[in-house]
Amino acid sequence: MEKPVETTKPEGALAPKQRIEGKVVKTSLQGALIDINHPLPAFLHISQVVNTANPDAPVKSLEDVLKVGDSVVVWVKRVMKDHTELTMYEPLALEWKDIKPEMTLKGKVVRLESFGAFVELGAERPGLVHVSELSHNYVKLPSEIVKVGDEVDVKVLEVDRKKKQIKLSMKALLEEPEVAEEEKKPSRKGKGAKKEEVEEEPKEVIPDPTYMEIALRQAMEMAERRKPAVRNKKVRSYDSEADDIFDRTMRNKINNKD
Repeated sequence: MEKPVETTKPEGALAPKQRIEGKVVKTSLQGALIDINHPLPAFLHISQVVNTANPDAPVKSLEDVLKVGDSVVVWVKRVMKDHTELTMYEPLALEWKDIKPEMTLKGKVVRLESFGAFVELGAERPGLVHVSELSHNYVKLPSEIVKVGDEVDVKVLEVDRKKKQIKLSMKALLEEPEVAEEEKKPSRKGKGAKKEEVEEEPKEVIPDPTYMEIALRQAMEMAERRKPAVRNKKVRSYDSEADDIFDRTMRNKINNKD
């Protein structure tokens, strides 16, 4: 979070983001020359002018906002060899290039969601402290730990400049709670007992039958079904022969008697 900066009137070197109070000495269609008590001329481009009466309204005409003799608060945007570029937009306290993992920052909680808390750091966007990064203990809702307006210390975990996301942690700056002695001691129940490893018997994997095996099984089944019919036919043939022999024997006995 940005610390308040006192307004200064420079006489020596200028630095980017330096806050200065100046006076409008000349206006044009492109912008205004500002006296900041420095040897180099300072120029405020119209794109960097803010309508203090209505900051959200675009500035179409410089004369509607600034006039010669007006006092203005500006910031150094860039220092060139022959002039200094100014802006009326307050610069960010933290640029994306300045935010790096492992940094420790101070910020203010500006929004709470079920998944975490957003912390204003002075960057383009607030950073997020996920609910799991608020405390070493289990936290169901961020409101259990922080509320909007709280100033907190956070540690930068990750910075994604493309997605413009900053992942933060509060618990990374907190000491881990001590584990109770009872939790440290191993359980006496079953002490010394060896765990028997039960090896599971490998399950037999039966592969799917091939077309040749299927055809062979079908042929064997058909052969089995035919066997009773063949046996019955043979039995009937034997019975018929036995009857013929019996008839001939009886006829021969009768003829011999006669």
